[in-house]
Amino acid sequence: MAAQTGKKGAAKRLVVAAAALAVLVAVGIGLAIVSMSQANAPDYGAGMAVEVEPTRPQAPKPKADEAAEDAPAPQEEAEEPARDLAVPSTAGALQVQGSQLVDAAGNPVQLRGVSTHGLAWFPQYVNQPLFTELRQDWGANVVRLAMYSAESGGYATADGKRSALRDLVMQGVEYATAADMYVVVDWHSLSDANPWTNEWAASDFFAIVSRDLADRSNVIYEICNEPNGDTTWADIKSYAETVIPVIRANDPDAVIIVGTPTWSQDVEAAAADPLAFDNVMYAMHFYAATHQDDLRNRLRTVVEGGLPVFVSEFGICEATGDGEIDYDSADAWVRLMDELNVSYICWNLSNKNETAALFKSDVGKTSGFSLDDLTDEGLWLVDTLRGPGFDRKEVQLARADKKPNAQGSAMMAFAEGTIQWQLDIAETWEQDGRTFFKYEMLGNNYGAGVESWAVTIPFSADVTLEDSWNCKASTAGNELTLASDANSGKVAAGAYVRDVGFIVSGPANLAVVDL
Repeated sequence: MAAQTGKKGAAKRLVVAAAALAVLVAVGIGLAIVSMSQANAPDYGAGMAVEVEPTRPQAPKPKADEAAEDAPAPQEEAEEPARDLAVPSTAGALQVQGSQLVDAAGNPVQLRGVSTHGLAWFPQYVNQPLFTELRQDWGANVVRLAMYSAESGGYATADGKRSALRDLVMQGVEYATAADMYVVVDWHSLSDANPWTNEWAASDFFAIVSRDLADRSNVIYEICNEPNGDTTWADIKSYAETVIPVIRANDPDAVIIVGTPTWSQDVEAAAADPLAFDNVMYAMHFYAATHQDDLRNRLRTVVEGGLPVFVSEFGICEATGDGEIDYDSADAWVRLMDELNVSYICWNLSNKNETAALFKSDVGKTSGFSLDDLTDEGLWLVDTLRGPGFDRKEVQLARADKKPNAQGSAMMAFAEGTIQWQLDIAETWEQDGRTFFKYEMLGNNYGAGVESWAVTIPFSADVTLEDSWNCKASTAGNELTLASDANSGKVAAGAYVRDVGFIVSGPANLAVVDL
């Protein structure tokens, strides 16, 4: 449950919608009023598609000291390779050394994965095909089984079906084991605020499951999810000193995660007075749109100070589990956790109508998910985990910003050289079950004269080239590449290229994208 408090690689080819043109005019971009006569133009032998006239509003020219003619072309940022996964079959039983989670040989490991929503509410997502998919396709090496304590149907409630909930936890552990993943058994306290409220039920639960799972080397226990309200670290510590021995009686070496005050954010309280048990870690939870630099700095301080922290729940939206997504903050969190080698688990495996759910609310399947089934957070997560089951380019396309594709829409695209292109959708029509889009282009040369030009335009889906004029055109999958021909190649500084365009066909929702 969410705590209660508080794209993109490669040079962008597609940037500003048509409204930006008006903005540029309003701020008086000087190039919009520059004119040049044919007599004064360099001898570039303008063809029928090239004219020397005042240009439309353009991007500012680079300053002279910012770009030399022989400056190397910008290099695309190398994609980060998929991280090695620590899995039970090779890493064995985990333990805690200093601030680090380590494998059986003492090597630092990082767990990265997903949490279920409440098991009583969304039991259907505890199944073998999905857990195998999470491991093999998503690149997760841990799954968290979130069993609410006090919410409707929770273990400590009058309507809670305790035996059925324990059975579901045991099934989840079996599925995770078969998928070669670690598994966190989570006592998901929340509305009960102080873990002492239902300590009796927690002790009962952990006595049974730790007995039944004592021989499993891939099980981690989380004994209180998000203590909150006026619960103090002293309250939590005394609760942990009661419940941990219950687990240790059956499983002396299992890693145990203990929540911290204020919805598992006040990790500094635990750092000041840690528990006197081995193999204990302390939970920090965050929601990226709400929790930012202050909490990130807190994480860095305590981990560098020696506290073993496990981010056993996070989301990239607001702390309610809903609301807006903050991608920049989410990426900053991941960079920090990777730097500190802190393990993290994303909330949640469900199709609940909330931002933090990984599956769209109208998706009824429980395994075999495609990119089309995932929410924005789901797409972000598979992009972050970089699992082998998703093509990186397809993930980036799914996450890309889409330009308007209605007739009359206008957008800007930058060539890799000095010509800035405006694209206008002049016409769309349906024929034989396909949708056709006619694009007209206008290119402004805001730099030095050129002998030739080329621009690649990515679309949201594969396109078929139907026609083009005053240029050479080719397609490869979802990308259309246009290059100058004899009529349009030589473009003087300040001149523009017009009467260039193309027709493509594709799905009705085909759109130019920002990568």
